[in-house]
Amino acid sequence: MQQKLTRGPLLDTQGHLVEAGYHTALVKAYDRRAIKVRGMRIKEWDYYFVGNEHYGIALTVADNDYLWLSSVTLFDFTLPKETSSTNIGWFPHGKLKMPESSDKGNVIFNKKNHKISYTLEGKNRHITATVKNFTKGVDLSIDLILQPTIKDSMVIATPFLKKKHFYYNQKINLLKAKGSVKIGEQTLDFNDAYGVLDWGRGVWTYQNTWYWSSLSGVQNGRKIGFNLGYGFGDTSKATENMLFVDQQTYKLNDVTFQIPMKDNKEDFMSLWTLESKSKDINLTFKPILDRFSNTNILILQSNQHQVFGYFSGSIKLSNTETLEIKDMLGFAEKVSNRW
Repeated sequence: MQQKLTRGPLLDTQGHLVEAGYHTALVKAYDRRAIKVRGMRIKEWDYYFVGNEHYGIALTVADNDYLWLSSVTLFDFTLPKETSSTNIGWFPHGKLKMPESSDKGNVIFNKKNHKISYTLEGKNRHITATVKNFTKGVDLSIDLILQPTIKDSMVIATPFLKKKHFYYNQKINLLKAKGSVKIGEQTLDFNDAYGVLDWGRGVWTYQNTWYWSSLSGVQNGRKIGFNLGYGFGDTSKATENMLFVDQQTYKLNDVTFQIPMKDNKEDFMSLWTLESKSKDINLTFKPILDRFSNTNILILQSNQHQVFGYFSGSIKLSNTETLEIKDMLGFAEKVSNRW
């Protein structure tokens, strides 16, 4: 049973989730001061991906209590190739002052060779960034305006089995881009690109694995976006699966990512399938690029496969209507953390 969240505080006076469930807006108020878990378990991040058929850009700013992280990745889907610049530092303890809502407050980050800002300008989101010596002595600069094109988003409040541990997450799909990315003397046009915001706040358990896929774009004159994922916490009250078609929003139930095996290992660059038990979701995913990283520092590890490629197949909208898509660019990932 999918339970819809009601408006009010996210946590009670003891630091427990008031309720678990989903919504299409941030109706629960997140307050870092209401968290009652001892130790350094708070995770707060803003992640953007913006792309078209040719290029993509991804930016992360994260305050994970004991560790801060900033990352910028440029994708060339025509080659295909990705280039990343990542910095980490220790014990921010909330000093990055990540906003408690995606609807107000700005992210201003300036450490080492990364200068990143996410600012709200009315309903639009303005992303600017400079990365000195991004690759081989070449600098990168980003200047993008992201305009919302739909009214709804995916919001979920998920408890973990461990008391007072939770994840509060919003995914905003179908953000229409205007602007460019400059690398050295080359300027990449992003005026026909779409983006997604992954806004996450919570108290996480030490070891977990998640699966996530996202798509935002236009096909046959229709705006299409989805958020599909699973793998962590207690999702008995709601899943994070949601589809957006023009101004219509469809709440979806379960989904499973079938990653093919080769030599007893997951073969991330072969054809995936994404299906629900009811077969309402019936998609294939043809990879073209695996953004792989495996950060391993003492007792901390993050093993990530963020795979970009083309989705095809169908999602059932009602008893009489099914959405068909063919070769729409998006990504699907598997991430395993000890953090």
